[in-house]
Amino acid sequence: MLRIRLSMGGVRKRPVYKIVVADGRYSRDGKFIEKVGSYNPLLPKDKKERIKVEFERIKYWMSKGAQPTLRVSRILGEMQLMPMPKPGNNPLKAIPKKDRKKEAKEQPKAEAKKEEPKKEEPKKEQPKAEAKKEEPKKEEPKA
Repeated sequence: MLRIRLSMGGVRKRPVYKIVVADGRYSRDGKFIEKVGSYNPLLPKDKKERIKVEFERIKYWMSKGAQPTLRVSRILGEMQLMPMPKPGNNPLKAIPKKDRKKEAKEQPKAEAKKEEPKKEEPKKEQPKAEAKKEEPKKEEPKA
């Protein structure tokens, strides 16, 4: 399957990406069919040099069945070439890492409160199950 994806270049701590059309079986920085753009994440978002895309070639490859990766589809969505993908559900991503640990400690307490009512309902059913379990145990020592 053809993929429109990012291929990493540049040097350590200064990445530059090529937007390429490649077979999905090849490695990230490996063999590709055609380079259709570039992306430099270190530049500010308002600069034109940050994202360079050949719109006609991307439309051509998408008509041939090439699927963009999530990151490339976001880039193309920013350029308004295609609709922006739905945002994922990761509520902790917006919170700084230090605060995540604090919330992680608070969440088990909140979850325990939520789980208590759930445990009460099965308790009604559990005595029946326990009574059934006790009966065979009583029979075994008699035999």
